Amino acid sequence: MTNFVRTDGRRCDEIRPIRFQNHIAPHAAGSTLVEWGNTRVICAATVEESVPRWMKEQKVPGGWLTAEYSMLPYSTLDRKARDITKLKLDGRSQEIQRLIGRSLRAVVDLERLGPRTLCIDCDVLQADGGTRTASITGAFVAVSLAIAKLQASGALAGSPVTGAVAAVSMGVFGGVPLLDLNYLEDKDASVDMNLVMNDRGQFIELQAAGEEATFSDTELAALLALGRKGIERLIEAQRQALGTTP
Repeated sequence: MTNFVRTDGRRCDEIRPIRFQNHIAPHAAGSTLVEWGNTRVICAATVEESVPRWMKEQKVPGGWLTAEYSMLPYSTLDRKARDITKLKLDGRSQEIQRLIGRSLRAVVDLERLGPRTLCIDCDVLQADGGTRTASITGAFVAVSLAIAKLQASGALAGSPVTGAVAAVSMGVFGGVPLLDLNYLEDKDASVDMNLVMNDRGQFIELQAAGEEATFSDTELAALLALGRKGIERLIEAQRQALGTTP
């Protein structure tokens, strides 16, 4: 593994450079541009002082958090038509935005949020692998900024955020387990995996599949070890972006 040369020269256990540019969307309650290698995603959180109709009808206490995900037409090498031209959301985008919502709801106490809705929008400006993991990782920063704004205004007495959440991809490429695949690695990977975890080392979601291939217990353990290492690095980067580094 030590002699394996990746397409961009990284080590097998190394994530791409990541940085956050906060307050990129001034009209949002919280926003950040996450630049993760050559993948770039704007994540924004807005606040609606109401809850979905189903919550009112079922008398569900607290608030709600929901997410939307889209890839802009110029985010890929070949132009990607907007979903509106097909009059429906494509299956991949629907799957990813549900994943983003589930991931963030795992670290936000909805009852403490109060009767309001946090709406998260993740718009991919440039895609080079890992857009869903970048969206989740950036969305947590955006939500944290939005919550801080609510607290500063007096709308919230305490934070409903119970911990951090981040996501990273892993895969087997050329027979070697790798962390944080870029597009060239991802498209030819024999095994593809996405990991979502909180800052206590607990799993939120694990997605894994062989691409016309199988994988062993040993490979699964190696991928999870890489993923844990990546999550630790990402949560550290989030804390630095939020100014909460111990």
